[in-house]
Amino acid sequence: MPLATDQYWCVVPAAGVGKRMGVNTPKQYLPLAGQPIAEHTLNTLLRVSLFSGIVVALSEEDAYWQQCSAFKSPRILRCMGGAERYHSVLNGLLALEDKVQPNDWILVHDVARPCVRVSDIQRLITQASEHPVGGILATPVRDTMKRANRAGEISETVDRSNLWHALTPQMFRYAVLRDAIEQGLSQHRPMTDEASAVEALGLHPLLIEGSVDNIKITHPQDLPLAALFLQQQQAQGQQ
Repeated sequence: MPLATDQYWCVVPAAGVGKRMGVNTPKQYLPLAGQPIAEHTLNTLLRVSLFSGIVVALSEEDAYWQQCSAFKSPRILRCMGGAERYHSVLNGLLALEDKVQPNDWILVHDVARPCVRVSDIQRLITQASEHPVGGILATPVRDTMKRANRAGEISETVDRSNLWHALTPQMFRYAVLRDAIEQGLSQHRPMTDEASAVEALGLHPLLIEGSVDNIKITHPQDLPLAALFLQQQQAQGQQ
């Protein structure tokens, strides 16, 4: 269980342009069920009462953020994003430098995951708070997995029994996460998510099963699917 002395902060990297969506508007501002994608995401995060604050890392050229009413919340702070996701996350951590303690918890969440459930975030906080490293939301791989060779042919079938799809939020202590990203940058290591940076320190984050509807909007066909998931969540009262 979360301790009374623990503080929880959220960092949202939101400086990407979403080139795979094939539009000029950054994908986080595309309309979804009558609101920008980012509006759905931030409003959900604002419903997590444990968050002391939410830092959103935006591109210097971002001319759209003011269309999201969620930014009017005093719990949301803005900082400059970076060229890559991990630069934006690090900038978010640096923006909190004067507000956090080394052992405060940081949850990093993709702005393009508007269907995340508050109940999943709360479960992540509860379970990861009891783990020495922290943890991430994830879902077990259900499909048969194939590894390809350079010709695009199947080279082998991969055992899926211990494979998981990584989701967000991902939750780690402030000092651990900052150190992991700074070391990764200095050593030019690829960091596909926060967990991969922490793993490179020799640590083993906890996997916490999340909902399969916590999808990341990456391609145009993801938008109607996300709209359907949001509609179902609202009908079930499970947001």
